[in-house]
Amino acid sequence: MASPYLSIGDLIKRWPESPTRRELLVISDGIDRFGGVGPGNPYVDTVIEQAERARVIIYAIYATGVGHFGHSLWRVNWGQNYLSQVASETGGEAYFQGFDTPISFTPFLEDLARRLTHQYHLEFSAKAEKKPGFQKVKLKTEVPNVELVAADKVYVPAQPE
Repeated sequence: MASPYLSIGDLIKRWPESPTRRELLVISDGIDRFGGVGPGNPYVDTVIEQAERARVIIYAIYATGVGHFGHSLWRVNWGQNYLSQVASETGGEAYFQGFDTPISFTPFLEDLARRLTHQYHLEFSAKAEKKPGFQKVKLKTEVPNVELVAADKVYVPAQPE
């Protein structure tokens, strides 16, 4: 009954650094029992920042929670919003089938497998500032009918002195 975002953040902190791609699939109701509901949840914002700093892409599948919170439409709606926000801002995807746990995760896992096999590594130079921080990223392509999915921003270390 803890915050899924505290759990995700703890995993990211303990995950050894690696040059390989790091992606995470979260199956959760997305309801934060500590941070409340509504925009600007501090635990959601923190885990997005941690994931972006560590270059972790997060995917999420919504599954119905238990107890009163799992049946509160207000909390369920915000739980789905939070999962969608975390996935979107880290470059992943969130999967839902209404407000219930899907009968099968197969279609979601098949889509995720397709996404994982159709990824490309993009490198670019970001202008370092005096202080470390995040910089917005916007990708474009001239190729028609192509959807580009990426994190909204990247962490850029401070320029060396």
